[in-house]
Amino acid sequence: MTSSYSSPLPDQIDELWEKRSELTPSHAEARETITGAIDLIDEGKARVAFVDPATDEVVVDERAKRSILLGFKVLDMKESQVGDFRHHDRMPLKTRFDGVRVVAGAIARWGSYLAPGVVLMPSFTNIGAYVGSGTMVDTWATVGSCAQVGRNVHLSGGVGVGGVLEPPQASPVVIEDDAFLGSRSMVVEGARVRTGAKLGAGTILTSSTRVFDAETGEELERGEAPAWSVCVTANRTKSFPGGDFGMPVLLVLKRLQEGEEHDKLALNDLLREHGVNA
Repeated sequence: MTSSYSSPLPDQIDELWEKRSELTPSHAEARETITGAIDLIDEGKARVAFVDPATDEVVVDERAKRSILLGFKVLDMKESQVGDFRHHDRMPLKTRFDGVRVVAGAIARWGSYLAPGVVLMPSFTNIGAYVGSGTMVDTWATVGSCAQVGRNVHLSGGVGVGGVLEPPQASPVVIEDDAFLGSRSMVVEGARVRTGAKLGAGTILTSSTRVFDAETGEELERGEAPAWSVCVTANRTKSFPGGDFGMPVLLVLKRLQEGEEHDKLALNDLLREHGVNA
């Protein structure tokens, strides 16, 4: 956490973290504190991370992550059932879906926050994740643990948004407002998709992915899809002792006007022009 940020979660979480090796499900008082903290994350009153509007930096609330990790220490394994499907886990499934459309087959774990207006097709949202209003989590898409997804985002079919729980200070994947991730795209390792960015199908973005502007050849910030851009995975030749090989990079094909509405047909045409689909 930054020195200027004060977590809404209780100080006792840090105290319990220091003696986590001693905790078991028999510690009722600790369990009450920890589950209360995870309830606040589940309700969206606390969150694992957010973008500080003043600095544009991702701020991580380590106490939120610690609460989730401590939950695995103090909760018993329990069997639950949804229809014909049986589950055996320490963490129950989510029960708060106010204003959320949840299609049969969608799974969200307790401790994830889904804002009103979210649509979950058959998909998986893990604990600690935050999904903003108006976002579509499409079929077979995965929102990993602690991933932060903004408003009016489209996670297309099969998209993988990576998760991270440990270490507690590690920054999660951040998908900002109005982004679009094409089918089977993967964003992992704390990478960041900035506001309004569009990723073509199959795009891979990690925290170490090199990013280049197709128009200028300029190398941009690693691990980030720039705001209001259209991006795809490409290859850049690199020489090794064994020969020259194409290494994956993120290529910025086009810059969009700030606030430009997502036109699916126009995006499809642009990507197909370069041999990529949305």
